[in-house]
Amino acid sequence: MGTQTQPTTDQQQMMEKCIRRCQECLQLCQQCAAECISGGGDQTMRDCAKLCLECADVCATSATLMSRGSPHHAAQCRVCADICEACAAACEKAYAEGCAIDDIMRRCAEACRRCAESCRQMAA
Repeated sequence: MGTQTQPTTDQQQMMEKCIRRCQECLQLCQQCAAECISGGGDQTMRDCAKLCLECADVCATSATLMSRGSPHHAAQCRVCADICEACAAACEKAYAEGCAIDDIMRRCAEACRRCAESCRQMAA
C-alpha cells in the first residue's frame, strides 16, 4: 500500500472552494435544464438542456471525488472544466438569442465559468 500525501492548507482551501463551485454549478445546471425542458423551445434550448444535464452530472462526480480525496480527482476536474465551458457557451448562446428564461441561463453560465476556473486549478 502506498502512502498519500496530505494536501497543504492552501490546496485544501482551493479544493473546498472547487467543491462549493461544483455544487453551485450542479444546482444551477439542473434548474436551467428543467426550465429549458419545460419551456419547449427550439434546437438551441434542447442543446442547452442536454449540456446542462451533462454538466450537472460531471460536477456531481467531481465534487464527490474531491470530497473523498480520490487520486483521480485531477483527471475528473479536467473533464469537468471542459464540459462547464461548453455548457456556459450554450447558455450564453441561448441567452443572446433572447430566450424567455434568460436570467437562469445567465446565472448558469456564470456558475459554469467559475466552476471551470476552479476545476482547471485543481487539474493543474
